[in-house]
Amino acid sequence: MTRSSAKTFGFGTQIRKSPYFDATVRWGATDFSVYNHMYIPRSFGDPEQNFWNLVNDAILCDVAVERQVEITGPDAAQFTQLLTPRNLSQCAVGQCKYVLITNADGGIINDPVLLRLAEDRFWLSLADSDVLLWALGVATHLDLQISISEPDVSPLQLQGPKSGDIMETLFGPRIRDLKYYWFDHFELDGIPLVISRTGWSSELGYEMYLLNGGQGDALWEKLMGVGAPLGLKPGHTSSIRRIEGGMLSYHADMDLVTNPFELGLDRLVDLEMPADFIGKAALRAIKQSGVARSQVGLVIEGEPLPGPNNEFWPVTAGSTAVGKVTSAVYSPRLKQNIALAMISTDSAEIGTTCTVEMPGEKRSATVVPKPFYDPKKRISSGAG
Repeated sequence: MTRSSAKTFGFGTQIRKSPYFDATVRWGATDFSVYNHMYIPRSFGDPEQNFWNLVNDAILCDVAVERQVEITGPDAAQFTQLLTPRNLSQCAVGQCKYVLITNADGGIINDPVLLRLAEDRFWLSLADSDVLLWALGVATHLDLQISISEPDVSPLQLQGPKSGDIMETLFGPRIRDLKYYWFDHFELDGIPLVISRTGWSSELGYEMYLLNGGQGDALWEKLMGVGAPLGLKPGHTSSIRRIEGGMLSYHADMDLVTNPFELGLDRLVDLEMPADFIGKAALRAIKQSGVARSQVGLVIEGEPLPGPNNEFWPVTAGSTAVGKVTSAVYSPRLKQNIALAMISTDSAEIGTTCTVEMPGEKRSATVVPKPFYDPKKRISSGAG
């Protein structure tokens, strides 16, 4: 493809640039936002074309904003378990786990992917909140032998149906042995990487954790140089595809006052395990009493939405406020306006109709099952 000329952006020094920043500008990034105190590309042009590039071929995304919190030491496993209600007792070295980090009230602080690099070494690959500070605070008065830090580790995502072919060209057939939610160590022309079969796309994909930020530009160019002839395009995380897949975005679909049961993530909470974790008593009480609100899928009637919502839209039933739309977008594949919403459990039954109050208009909507596409995750898991 033809690369765009470098542009000048008005960035300040208080927000960090990723190791891939200059490369993304060369390859056509037009807009950025801030995530975990770092700039992230949000556009390479038409978001619908980015979606089709993802689902038909493959895209390379700068997700260095997924900062790592590293926990090491003899008591690392005990401390890491303290942070999450998901039972980690069977988590093997080389395995990834999607986990929740909860506060004392059972609210969600973050929903990272956990990687176990050794018996006494863990990474938390973060969504957008300051878990490093939280972990340091939790550890302050604990008599545990641990070290907590943010290492120089910056992920790239290669996602889409052609990602496996591209990765095999780059790394050889061994990459095909990598199972869904597992990782291994690789090297590309002297660049050491941790590569996992994960990604924030609901598509087949890989995440490459660069272990030296000084090699970011070289890594990007090597990947695009090999991948472009195979259909690879520079891209950004797709709101369309992640909402189709029911993937959650922190600060939008969950926050400190959202608990796992409201999201239907009961499987990530083990109240029976012997180990303690922050929020255990609160989550036990919530489970016993039940939740007053639930996350649902909505189909919103009317013309295609012009883009993802950038504010919460109230949801009403009759004249009664019952909740809010947290994420919404038009899916060109489903030819529907689809949304995730947090609403009163009394209004959450499949088939229930409601009204979404968008800026300047009201639209009818219907509660539908989620995810909206590939509900058994056969695509991302590689099962189909």
